[in-house]
Amino acid sequence: MSSNPELADLLKAEKRSSGRWRIFVIAGAVLAVVLGALAWKLSAGGEKRTTYVTEPIARGSIRVTVNATGNLEPTNEVTVGSELSGTIKEVFVDTNDQVIKGQPLAKLDTSKLDQQTESSRAMAAAAQARVAQVQATLKESEAALERLKKLHEASGGKLPSQANMDTAVATADRAKADLLSAEAEVRQAEANVGTNESDLQKAVIRSPIDGIILTRNIDPGQTVAATMTAPELFVVAEKLENMKLEVAVAEADIGRVKADQHATFTVDAWPSRVFKALVKKAEFGSTVTDNVVTYKTELEVSNDDLSLRPGMTATAEISVAENKDVLLVPNAALRFDPEAQQARAGAPQKKTFVQSLIPGPPRRQSGRPQSGDESPQRPAAAARIWILRDGKPQPLPVTVGLSDGRATEISGEGLTEGMPVVLYAVPPK
Repeated sequence: MSSNPELADLLKAEKRSSGRWRIFVIAGAVLAVVLGALAWKLSAGGEKRTTYVTEPIARGSIRVTVNATGNLEPTNEVTVGSELSGTIKEVFVDTNDQVIKGQPLAKLDTSKLDQQTESSRAMAAAAQARVAQVQATLKESEAALERLKKLHEASGGKLPSQANMDTAVATADRAKADLLSAEAEVRQAEANVGTNESDLQKAVIRSPIDGIILTRNIDPGQTVAATMTAPELFVVAEKLENMKLEVAVAEADIGRVKADQHATFTVDAWPSRVFKALVKKAEFGSTVTDNVVTYKTELEVSNDDLSLRPGMTATAEISVAENKDVLLVPNAALRFDPEAQQARAGAPQKKTFVQSLIPGPPRRQSGRPQSGDESPQRPAAAARIWILRDGKPQPLPVTVGLSDGRATEISGEGLTEGMPVVLYAVPPK
């Protein structure tokens, strides 16, 4: 009888232990299901929490420019030299002085030239006196010859003798030749006078144009040696109210640059100012520097306040195309492609053991487009943007126009100002 109560107690203890084990198993199973469902929801909710950065389609103007650098120069710059050698006696102007055409700039010492001129004038006077003397001799010889001819006719050819007649003819001919020689000496003497007088005029160095003195390279007392080339004494520029900007345009851009295109430029001296210019011409001749080909392009510049100076370095923007009142989107909108992003995100990733046991949301195949209009090859002027509707990007075909590197002109059906265009997506963390 005593063993039955012990057996009953043992059976009761075994039943309690078995019940607790079942509770643990059931609780573990429920916990696993809850964790799996939670993980699935978190994973499935990741796509829903993907955010898209958008910007409204804007309406405005777009301008395409070509950038180039160069230097400001006067429209006309003349180097003034001296054709004569000598010593500078006087200098009448200095740098920055305004001058007019024909104004004296400097003068050479003309003491030797004055003496040479007086000497040549005296020689010319002597030559003219000799001409008068020879003319008198010629007149006398011709008169003597005429008397002998009359005597010869009156005497019936008996007087004078033939020898006397020949001598008279020769004397008259020599007088004529002497007259020609004397007249030639006069012309030569007068030419020498003209040369010396011209040198006297050249001794006064004058401005060839109306303008401003940019450089002065002489001082009184300085010796000027004009041998093969004329020495550079002054540089005179035309009035600086109108200047030119010479820039080097790259060969990739020169095809878009034409005459009469508008441009703007800046200089380091006035960093806050933007100056206007107009393309005058683009030269066909090229310049090669370190295997880089550029083309010289000249721009007209107005400089009424004389704030610009020759030699200043300028950075120019030439407007080669411009459209107004068009729809514009940032260039990032044309680069956005959610399918390519999903394809990259769909690449196989290494999972933990627990993640491999938790079922994830179904994924689409990433190597195939969803619709037939998503052809990988599109016309050059065709593109696609994505409009955010109900939190999801929707494709919209567009035709692209001008682009300035930041924004692009678009057109097409269904486009309106203010539509939210997707720039990029922010994946869930």
